[in-house]
Amino acid sequence: MTNSPEILFLLVGRGGSKGLPGKNLREIGGLSLVGYKAKAARQSRYCSRLIVSSDSAEIQTEAKRHGAEVLFDRPAELATDTASSNDVVLHAMDWVETHEGRRYDAIMLLEPSSPFARPEHFDEAVELFAMRKASLVVGMRETEVASIFVGTLGEDGSIGGIVEKMLKTTAQRRQDQALEVTMNGALYLVGWDAMRKHRKIYADPSASYGIMMDRLHSIEIESAADLAYASYVIEHCMLDASPWRKSA
Repeated sequence: MTNSPEILFLLVGRGGSKGLPGKNLREIGGLSLVGYKAKAARQSRYCSRLIVSSDSAEIQTEAKRHGAEVLFDRPAELATDTASSNDVVLHAMDWVETHEGRRYDAIMLLEPSSPFARPEHFDEAVELFAMRKASLVVGMRETEVASIFVGTLGEDGSIGGIVEKMLKTTAQRRQDQALEVTMNGALYLVGWDAMRKHRKIYADPSASYGIMMDRLHSIEIESAADLAYASYVIEHCMLDASPWRKSA
Protein backbone atom coordinates (compact mmCIF):
# COMPACT_ATOMS: atom_id res chain seq x y z
CA MET A 1 0.00 0.00 0.00
CA THR A 2 1.64 3.25 -1.13
CA ASN A 3 1.13 6.65 0.45
CA SER A 4 -0.08 5.11 3.67
CA PRO A 5 -2.55 7.32 5.53
CA GLU A 6 -1.50 8.80 8.85
CA ILE A 7 -3.71 7.37 11.55
CA LEU A 8 -3.98 8.65 15.12
CA PHE A 9 -4.93 5.74 17.38
CA LEU A 10 -6.97 6.95 20.35
CA LEU A 11 -7.32 4.62 23.34
CA VAL A 12 -10.19 5.71 25.56
CA GLY A 13 -11.25 4.71 29.05
CA ARG A 14 -13.11 6.24 31.97
CA GLY A 15 -12.12 5.57 35.53
CA GLY A 16 -15.72 4.86 36.54
CA SER A 17 -17.71 1.88 35.33
CA LYS A 18 -21.05 0.95 36.84
CA GLY A 19 -21.41 -2.46 35.22
CA LEU A 20 -17.96 -3.70 36.19
CA PRO A 21 -16.06 -1.38 38.56
CA GLY A 22 -12.48 -0.73 37.47
CA LYS A 23 -13.24 -2.54 34.22
CA ASN A 24 -10.51 -1.05 32.04
CA LEU A 25 -7.78 -2.17 34.45
CA ARG A 26 -9.19 -5.67 35.00
CA GLU A 27 -6.85 -8.39 33.82
CA ILE A 28 -7.17 -11.38 31.54
CA GLY A 29 -4.25 -13.78 31.74
CA GLY A 30 -2.15 -11.21 33.57
CA LEU A 31 -2.73 -8.33 31.11
CA SER A 32 -5.19 -5.47 31.61
CA LEU A 33 -7.89 -4.66 29.06
CA VAL A 34 -6.02 -1.40 28.41
CA GLY A 35 -2.87 -3.43 27.80
CA TYR A 36 -4.57 -5.69 25.26
CA LYS A 37 -5.73 -2.76 23.16
CA ALA A 38 -2.49 -0.79 23.43
CA LYS A 39 -0.24 -3.74 22.53
CA ALA A 40 -2.27 -4.66 19.45
CA ALA A 41 -2.51 -1.03 18.33
CA ARG A 42 1.24 -0.49 18.46
CA GLN A 43 1.80 -3.54 16.25
CA SER A 44 -0.43 -2.20 13.48
CA ARG A 45 1.63 -1.13 10.47
CA TYR A 46 -0.57 1.97 10.18
CA CYS A 47 -0.37 3.20 13.76
CA SER A 48 1.28 6.59 13.32
CA ARG A 49 0.79 7.39 16.99
CA LEU A 50 -1.08 6.02 20.02
CA ILE A 51 -2.53 8.41 22.60
CA VAL A 52 -4.89 7.89 25.52
CA SER A 53 -7.92 9.90 26.62
CA SER A 54 -8.85 9.22 30.24
CA ASP A 55 -9.81 10.99 33.47
CA SER A 56 -8.03 8.27 35.47
CA ALA A 57 -4.37 8.56 36.45
CA GLU A 58 -4.26 4.78 36.86
CA ILE A 59 -5.52 4.19 33.32
CA GLN A 60 -3.12 6.80 31.97
CA THR A 61 -0.21 5.10 33.75
CA GLU A 62 -1.22 1.67 32.46
CA ALA A 63 -1.64 2.95 28.91
CA LYS A 64 1.73 4.72 29.06
CA ARG A 65 3.34 1.51 30.33
CA HIS A 66 2.22 -0.15 27.11
CA GLY A 67 3.43 2.59 24.81
CA ALA A 68 0.62 5.16 24.65
CA GLU A 69 1.26 8.90 25.01
CA VAL A 70 -0.56 10.91 27.67
CA LEU A 71 -1.11 14.35 26.16
CA PHE A 72 -3.97 15.61 28.33
CA ASP A 73 -6.44 14.77 31.08
CA ARG A 74 -9.94 14.11 29.83
CA PRO A 75 -12.24 16.89 31.13
CA ALA A 76 -14.68 15.88 33.86
CA GLU A 77 -17.70 16.60 31.66
CA LEU A 78 -16.43 13.97 29.20
CA ALA A 79 -15.85 11.36 31.89
CA THR A 80 -19.46 10.66 32.85
CA ASP A 81 -21.41 7.60 31.73
CA THR A 82 -23.56 9.89 29.57
CA ALA A 83 -20.66 11.48 27.67
CA SER A 84 -20.62 10.49 24.01
CA SER A 85 -17.77 8.95 22.05
CA ASN A 86 -18.30 11.75 19.52
CA ASP A 87 -17.34 14.38 22.10
CA VAL A 88 -14.34 12.38 23.33
CA VAL A 89 -12.98 12.02 19.78
CA LEU A 90 -13.57 15.69 18.98
CA HIS A 91 -11.83 16.75 22.19
CA ALA A 92 -8.71 14.76 21.23
CA MET A 93 -8.77 16.19 17.70
CA ASP A 94 -9.16 19.72 19.03
CA TRP A 95 -6.21 19.24 21.39
CA VAL A 96 -3.90 17.93 18.68
CA GLU A 97 -4.85 20.68 16.25
CA THR A 98 -4.62 23.45 18.84
CA HIS A 99 -1.48 22.40 20.71
CA GLU A 100 0.48 20.74 17.92
CA GLY A 101 -0.93 22.44 14.84
CA ARG A 102 -1.36 19.20 12.96
CA ARG A 103 -3.99 16.86 11.59
CA TYR A 104 -4.13 13.19 10.65
CA ASP A 105 -5.97 11.44 7.85
CA ALA A 106 -8.12 9.53 10.31
CA ILE A 107 -8.56 8.63 13.95
CA MET A 108 -8.90 5.07 15.23
CA LEU A 109 -11.08 4.96 18.34
CA LEU A 110 -10.23 2.00 20.58
CA GLU A 111 -12.28 0.88 23.58
CA PRO A 112 -10.63 -1.52 26.07
CA SER A 113 -13.96 -3.28 26.67
CA SER A 114 -13.45 -5.12 23.35
CA PRO A 115 -9.92 -6.35 24.05
CA PHE A 116 -9.26 -8.98 21.41
CA ALA A 117 -8.86 -6.91 18.23
CA ARG A 118 -5.61 -7.94 16.57
CA PRO A 119 -3.07 -5.79 14.67
CA GLU A 120 -4.24 -7.27 11.38
CA HIS A 121 -7.82 -6.17 12.10
CA PHE A 122 -6.61 -2.57 12.39
CA ASP A 123 -4.57 -2.99 9.21
CA GLU A 124 -7.56 -4.39 7.33
CA ALA A 125 -9.71 -1.48 8.47
CA VAL A 126 -7.18 1.11 7.32
CA GLU A 127 -6.72 -0.58 3.95
CA LEU A 128 -10.48 -0.72 3.38
CA PHE A 129 -10.73 2.92 4.48
CA ALA A 130 -8.14 3.94 1.90
CA MET A 131 -9.45 1.71 -0.89
CA ARG A 132 -13.06 2.87 -0.55
CA LYS A 133 -12.23 6.49 0.35
CA ALA A 134 -14.46 5.85 3.33
CA SER A 135 -15.60 8.16 6.10
CA LEU A 136 -16.00 5.29 8.56
CA VAL A 137 -14.87 1.70 9.01
CA VAL A 138 -15.96 -0.28 12.08
CA GLY A 139 -15.52 -3.81 13.40
CA MET A 140 -18.49 -6.11 12.80
CA ARG A 141 -19.63 -9.54 13.95
CA GLU A 142 -22.40 -11.90 13.01
CA THR A 143 -25.58 -11.44 15.05
CA GLU A 144 -26.73 -14.23 17.33
CA VAL A 145 -30.33 -14.01 16.09
CA ALA A 146 -31.76 -13.01 12.70
CA SER A 147 -33.80 -9.81 12.75
CA ILE A 148 -37.04 -11.55 11.76
CA PHE A 149 -36.99 -13.22 15.18
CA VAL A 150 -36.45 -9.92 17.03
CA GLY A 151 -38.99 -7.33 18.10
CA THR A 152 -40.70 -5.78 21.09
CA LEU A 153 -42.75 -7.43 23.82
CA GLY A 154 -46.11 -5.78 24.37
CA GLU A 155 -47.22 -4.75 27.85
CA ASP A 156 -49.66 -7.66 27.73
CA GLY A 157 -46.93 -10.09 26.63
CA SER A 158 -47.82 -9.89 22.94
CA ILE A 159 -45.22 -10.89 20.36
CA GLY A 160 -47.50 -10.20 17.41
CA GLY A 161 -45.00 -8.00 15.61
CA ILE A 162 -42.39 -10.76 15.58
CA VAL A 163 -44.88 -13.38 14.39
CA GLU A 164 -46.00 -11.04 11.59
CA LYS A 165 -42.41 -10.77 10.35
CA MET A 166 -41.98 -14.52 10.52
CA LEU A 167 -45.15 -15.12 8.50
CA LYS A 168 -43.84 -12.93 5.68
CA THR A 169 -40.96 -15.29 4.92
CA THR A 170 -40.97 -18.88 3.78
CA ALA A 171 -37.52 -19.42 5.31
CA GLN A 172 -38.37 -19.62 8.99
CA ARG A 173 -35.53 -21.87 10.08
CA ARG A 174 -32.62 -20.03 11.65
CA GLN A 175 -30.11 -21.70 9.34
CA ASP A 176 -32.02 -20.43 6.29
CA GLN A 177 -31.58 -16.76 7.19
CA ALA A 178 -29.14 -14.49 5.39
CA LEU A 179 -26.04 -13.45 7.32
CA GLU A 180 -26.71 -10.35 9.41
CA VAL A 181 -24.07 -8.32 11.19
CA THR A 182 -23.77 -5.72 13.93
CA MET A 183 -21.02 -3.54 15.37
CA ASN A 184 -18.72 -5.28 17.84
CA GLY A 185 -17.06 -2.29 19.52
CA ALA A 186 -13.56 -3.45 18.56
CA LEU A 187 -12.57 -0.47 16.40
CA TYR A 188 -13.96 2.72 14.91
CA LEU A 189 -11.87 4.30 12.14
CA VAL A 190 -13.19 7.77 11.32
CA GLY A 191 -11.88 10.15 8.68
CA TRP A 192 -10.51 13.36 10.20
CA ASP A 193 -12.25 15.59 7.67
CA ALA A 194 -15.49 13.61 7.96
CA MET A 195 -15.48 13.96 11.75
CA ARG A 196 -14.85 17.67 11.43
CA LYS A 197 -17.70 18.01 8.94
CA HIS A 198 -20.34 15.91 10.69
CA ARG A 199 -19.10 16.04 14.33
CA LYS A 200 -20.28 12.48 14.85
CA ILE A 201 -18.99 9.01 14.06
CA TYR A 202 -22.07 7.64 12.32
CA ALA A 203 -22.99 10.22 9.69
CA ASP A 204 -22.65 9.21 6.04
CA PRO A 205 -24.28 5.88 5.08
CA SER A 206 -22.78 5.93 1.58
CA ALA A 207 -19.21 6.07 2.96
CA SER A 208 -19.55 3.68 5.91
CA TYR A 209 -17.99 0.21 5.85
CA GLY A 210 -17.27 -2.71 8.17
CA ILE A 211 -14.72 -5.47 8.53
CA MET A 212 -15.87 -8.88 9.72
CA MET A 213 -14.42 -10.33 12.91
CA ASP A 214 -15.25 -13.72 14.36
CA ARG A 215 -17.18 -14.18 17.56
CA LEU A 216 -14.21 -14.73 19.87
CA HIS A 217 -12.28 -11.70 18.63
CA SER A 218 -15.52 -9.73 19.04
CA ILE A 219 -16.02 -10.44 22.75
CA GLU A 220 -17.22 -7.33 24.59
CA ILE A 221 -16.80 -7.04 28.35
CA GLU A 222 -19.55 -5.28 30.27
CA SER A 223 -20.01 -7.60 33.24
CA ALA A 224 -18.14 -9.99 35.52
CA ALA A 225 -19.58 -12.88 33.51
CA ASP A 226 -18.14 -11.43 30.28
CA LEU A 227 -14.74 -11.08 31.97
CA ALA A 228 -14.87 -14.69 33.15
CA TYR A 229 -15.74 -15.88 29.64
CA ALA A 230 -12.91 -13.84 28.09
CA SER A 231 -10.49 -15.24 30.66
CA TYR A 232 -11.65 -18.78 29.86
CA VAL A 233 -11.02 -18.16 26.15
CA ILE A 234 -7.44 -17.03 26.79
CA GLU A 235 -6.63 -19.63 29.45
CA HIS A 236 -7.84 -22.44 27.21
CA CYS A 237 -5.96 -21.13 24.15
CA MET A 238 -9.14 -20.66 22.12
CA LEU A 239 -7.47 -17.60 20.59
CA ASP A 240 -3.89 -17.13 19.45
CA ALA A 241 -2.65 -14.74 22.16
CA SER A 242 0.77 -14.10 20.62
CA PRO A 243 0.13 -10.40 19.75
CA TRP A 244 -0.53 -9.61 23.40
CA ARG A 245 2.47 -11.53 24.70
CA LYS A 246 4.98 -9.54 22.71
CA SER A 247 7.02 -6.86 24.50
CA ALA A 248 5.58 -3.36 24.23
